[in-house]
Amino acid sequence: MRTRAVRLYGQNDLRLEEFDLAPIRDDELLMRVVSDSLCTSTYKAVIQGSKHKRVPADIDVNPIVVGHEMCGEVIQAGANLRETWQPGARIVIQPALNLPGSDYSVGYSFPQLGGSMTYGVIPREVMEQGCVLPYRGSYFRGSMVEPLSCILRAFQAMYHIDPNSYERLEGAKDGGKIAILGGAGPMGLGAIDIALHKEKPAMVVVTDIDAKRLERAARIFSVEDARQKGINLIYVDVSKVSDQVEYLQAISGGGFDDILVMIPNQSILEIADQVAGRDCCINFFAGPTDKEFSVPLNFYRVHYDSVHVLGTSGGSPEDTIETIKLIEQGVLHPEALITHIGGLDSVIDSLLSITNSEGLKKICYPDVEMPMTAIADFGQLGEDNELFRALDQIVQANNGLWCDAAEQHLLEHAGTTR
Repeated sequence: MRTRAVRLYGQNDLRLEEFDLAPIRDDELLMRVVSDSLCTSTYKAVIQGSKHKRVPADIDVNPIVVGHEMCGEVIQAGANLRETWQPGARIVIQPALNLPGSDYSVGYSFPQLGGSMTYGVIPREVMEQGCVLPYRGSYFRGSMVEPLSCILRAFQAMYHIDPNSYERLEGAKDGGKIAILGGAGPMGLGAIDIALHKEKPAMVVVTDIDAKRLERAARIFSVEDARQKGINLIYVDVSKVSDQVEYLQAISGGGFDDILVMIPNQSILEIADQVAGRDCCINFFAGPTDKEFSVPLNFYRVHYDSVHVLGTSGGSPEDTIETIKLIEQGVLHPEALITHIGGLDSVIDSLLSITNSEGLKKICYPDVEMPMTAIADFGQLGEDNELFRALDQIVQANNGLWCDAAEQHLLEHAGTTR
């Protein structure tokens, strides 16, 4: 089977290539990758190359395929898997394998499997870890399962301590006050979605310095809709606030119960430390690339005010299963995170510029030939292009968001790589 893929050979060395996949073995699956979401975590692997803890040392001679937020369908099952997996079955993959003694992960470690490819071979290790999961729904929503499962794990990892029994109480505090700092980016929007539609807070405060992102977030997850659920949702443009600590302390009534820090920024972490209420749990969700990254922490409050600090990265197969269920039931809204659509030929430039480009999550359809294009630009591009004109009409009827109908139209009418 011939495939096209974006492969990593070294630091900043990405190549779009065509090659033959090895025939599948008895405990492997051949899959067609239909969609993949580009992730900043992939960019971190690209700029570090084999220095990244999940990337093998020999990628200069055995390059790996990048991309780990994929959704697709089974094309062929090995002899030992044919009773379980049928051709045409739609699947998502949990990339974190948690193999004993190994950091190997899908999208970082395998030469024949990743999201930025047309066809891939799912190896035995991935199958044995239960990381291939059945899914019903549009492909782009399937590609959002992995990032949303990471955020779901962040909420589930939060904890509090009963002041009398010292019993550990798992999860964000019911009826509590949640702060999502630096929260108008893609993962921040996912956190807002989960906070409003799965958790049970009394207050959610979202801060950012990007007014356009905050406006978009407020349009999708409105203050009024949250109020109808009994949640006081507040968006704060902190670029216009002279004293963030004083302001956040005031609107929270003395501090927050749960804080998610979505950006690896020293000042934001220092603010989180200062606006944490008693028994607050701070989750440093954003992963830094600097291994020496450190921030002062008030350990007096850790001891006497029971302030807890933790960090989470990735999710488990169980998190993935729960996220799939929440998406299939319509509880979560993955479309809120997506601002750009493109084809496999757009992946390299999009990844290398991901930290400097505008927009949020970018969806790649490997079978499609298309530059990475902002959904907001469909209307203008549609003046001279029938495909974009039709896509714009579809998304405008859906609050300007990517949707099932838009995906179906793209897959049926766009030029393909095959």
